[in-house]
Parts: sequence; structure tokens; C-alpha cells
Amino acid sequence: MRLVLVGGSGFLGTHVAQALLARGHEVLVLSRRGQGPLEGVRYLRVRGDAARGEGLKALSGADAVFYLAGIIRERGQAFEAVHVEGVRRVVEAMQAFGVRRLLFVSALGARRGTKSRYFETKAKGEEIVRNSGLDWTIFRPSLVFGKGDEFFGAILKGLVRMPLPFIPIIGSGTYPFRPVWAGDVAEALSQSLEKPETIGEAYDLVGPKEYSYRELVFLVRDALGSKKPLLSLPVGFFSALSRLPGAPITRDQLYMLLEGSTGDPARMLAAFSLVWRMLDEELSSIALP
Repeated sequence: MRLVLVGGSGFLGTHVAQALLARGHEVLVLSRRGQGPLEGVRYLRVRGDAARGEGLKALSGADAVFYLAGIIRERGQAFEAVHVEGVRRVVEAMQAFGVRRLLFVSALGARRGTKSRYFETKAKGEEIVRNSGLDWTIFRPSLVFGKGDEFFGAILKGLVRMPLPFIPIIGSGTYPFRPVWAGDVAEALSQSLEKPETIGEAYDLVGPKEYSYRELVFLVRDALGSKKPLLSLPVGFFSALSRLPGAPITRDQLYMLLEGSTGDPARMLAAFSLVWRMLDEELSSIALP
């Protein structure tokens, strides 16, 4: 199949592309980062920006489109542009070119009426997909971990290495998460292409073990060889901190952490055959040291 990955040059997109290549598909990545070959003649990257409607001619002749574009912090791009306008433009291009199959990555917890603009815009993107008339499948992953990830390999790593005699914890730190391995997410998306029964369905993608936020920090701390104690600080402190320019955590990220990210894996496991790798098994490959 000829497959187009919108926003496919990032952390998750790289894993998805490799899984698709392993199945013998032709992969084209639409990316703002440039153009040219990446991993051989079947893996090409073309310059494009879905939010601006640029480069979408690449969708012509595709057998399926994967919408992987997403941001967790607004740096040069806005949530609305990436999670809503980009989705709208890609759906319109698919309709115009007669491309039917759309595999859309949303987020666990995406819904209307929250304090999080991230969740709000992801939900709006889902609505566009559901109303598109296309053959869609929606995937809602929890925290995605793997080599190159931002949460464990950057945010928590930075938290542990802050020049403080302790590691600050947001409030109680009891918020639940079921992190899912990037390889399992990529497999679910890849397998969905071969499973017509997944059309019109939405799947929560979660890992085999639930952790509290505090437990996740402990895991990263131990992987880095640190002995610093954890100290709970009031949520109000982090809320005030998030309002400062250049804050290490944004208001949206704070809301999402306080809500947690967990779900029931039953439907996912019934639909897809996954390795279902645990976070503990992968930490050493996330470049923590």
C-alpha cells in the first residue's frame, strides 16, 4: 500500500513508519521539517504543513492516511491549528482525492468541557473525523514511552536533575497512568489497516501496568542513579508557576497530570496482537543516563 503519514517525522511517527515498512508498505511522510529520503527508497519525506493546507497534494493516490500530528506545548504552533485545522484540511483533501482510509491518533482523555485546551482541541479533531464520511479508526494512547520520547526522556529526567536537594512532586502524586510502549501503538495502527472490522471504532491504547505519578518519578529517579527524596508541593504552587513565562510546566500539562491517563485495555487486546511491553523493561533505552 501507498501510505501517507501526516506529522510522521516525530517520535511516534518514526515508530509507525518503521512498523509499516516492516510490512512492505510504501511510506511517505508529510513534515514541516523538509524533504528527501530518510530510511531508503520506500521512506520519503516531503515538505508540508497540514494546518496551512500546504503539501496536501501528496495525499493523492494514497491507499490510507495516518494523522499523527500533535503537540503538548504551544511553541510556534497552536493547539487549534494542529489538532483541529490540520485535521479539517486533511479530511477535505482526502475527500477531494477519493482517499477513504484514515487512521487518526487522538489522546486518552480527549473530550469537551475540560480545562485543558489540549484535550478540548483533540476532541474537536475527533468530531471532524467522525463526521467525515471516511473509513476512520481513532486511537487514544495514554503516555507513550520509547526511545526519543519527551515525557520520560526529557520532562521527568529534567525534573529529577533540577539543582534542588529534593525532587518536587505535584500535590499528592497519586494520579494514575498506564504508559504504553510506542512499538505497541505503532503495531495497533499498522494492524488496523488489515482489519476492516476496526473501521468506525475508537480504541484506548494503554500499557499492562498502572502507576501513580509518584511511582513514575521514582522509576526515572532510580534509572538515573539519583538518591534525592521526593517532596510534595501544593498544586497551587505549580498552578502559579505555570503562569510564568518559560515555566517548566504549562497550565495544560498541569491539568493533564492531575487528571492522570488510564483506561481499560480489554477492547485493545481483543482487536490487536501486541507485545504489550512494560515501562520498566524499556527505561534503559530511553536515554535516561
